[in-house]
Amino acid sequence: MASPNGLQSGLSRQLFEMWCSDKKNACVIPGYVVEGTLAKTIINEPKEVTLMNGLTAPLNMQVHYISFSAHADFAQTSMFLKELMPPNIILFHGEANEMGRLKQKLITQFSNRNTKIISPKNCQSVEMYFNSEKMAKTIGRLAEKTTEVGETVSGLLVKKAFTYQIMAPDDLNHRLKQIFESVESLPDEESEGPAFRVHERWTVKYESEKDISLHWRSDPISDMVLDSVVALVLNISHEIPKVVVESEEATKTEEENNKKA
Repeated sequence: MASPNGLQSGLSRQLFEMWCSDKKNACVIPGYVVEGTLAKTIINEPKEVTLMNGLTAPLNMQVHYISFSAHADFAQTSMFLKELMPPNIILFHGEANEMGRLKQKLITQFSNRNTKIISPKNCQSVEMYFNSEKMAKTIGRLAEKTTEVGETVSGLLVKKAFTYQIMAPDDLNHRLKQIFESVESLPDEESEGPAFRVHERWTVKYESEKDISLHWRSDPISDMVLDSVVALVLNISHEIPKVVVESEEATKTEEENNKKA
């Protein structure tokens, strides 16, 4: 046993050149071999081979190819695809000729189905479109009523991460009050500038365009929840959308320009 299996160089190439002319010897090639290598050439059993020094030598030794590759063959691949029946099949990581043969066989096999088979070149982008079903759960008052199959449910669709919920408009107002009623705006004379009091425990003061200050009485609960307040403040510039306020005169001017255009 010697490597590399392509017989391009190294110990395997040296032993091959020493033994290839003797019919008593044999070469067993296990696994996949790349096109253009010596191992790929001798599988077809030519009469002579080119040595590393440029000379030629007769190929009298026996050559055997045994597949120990973990890759599936066409029968296994087609059986796997029959079980899955995917709408898209992408073929890659293989020789162009063999991939083309595989593509044609799969096209014939899936001719009666709407299956897209692609064999892109290296660095070629592939776009696929999926129509997935989204599930939304009713909560609040809408969840109290049992709906029948096919019945239309009317409400507000609320997305949180990758989940969807449907709730009545009154329930949304109630939830927003629960979230924001604990945030109280302080008068300017009390805070000497814009400030908010959160849960009657923490005070957030606007000091300048780049600075704010946090004031609280330290205790286990306040310190724990304050971490969430700090995280919100640190990320607030990334989460709040930019709002542009235009004057009425600027809006009228823009409308007039659009009419002229």
